[in-house]
Amino acid sequence: MEESSTPRAQWLRGVLDMCLLALMAEAPVYGYEMAVRLAKAGLDVADGSIYPALARLRKRELVTVERRSGGGGPARTYYMPSEAGLRMLRSWSRDWGEFATSIHTIIGPPEREES
Repeated sequence: MEESSTPRAQWLRGVLDMCLLALMAEAPVYGYEMAVRLAKAGLDVADGSIYPALARLRKRELVTVERRSGGGGPARTYYMPSEAGLRMLRSWSRDWGEFATSIHTIIGPPEREES
């Protein structure tokens, strides 16, 4: 994640753990793949932000890890949500939905640009 004081960077910093858990919930995933998938979704997050977040999730026992061969390259560490991680993801998702609804109540839905 770019070291910036932009609101978008600050928001992403606050929801990165939730986004990483959501990616893992789809299928086991390794760190670099998470960065690529976040970027495809429009969220540019540097490895320097992803790996500390993964360490935090692991320390809180919200993820489990599995080492797998890298298909000719070095072994990769795949991350999966633990049962506690899945519960936390559901809770965070619910909280995020309520929070986003509250913000939209104040500022309104995003304006669409006319083509």
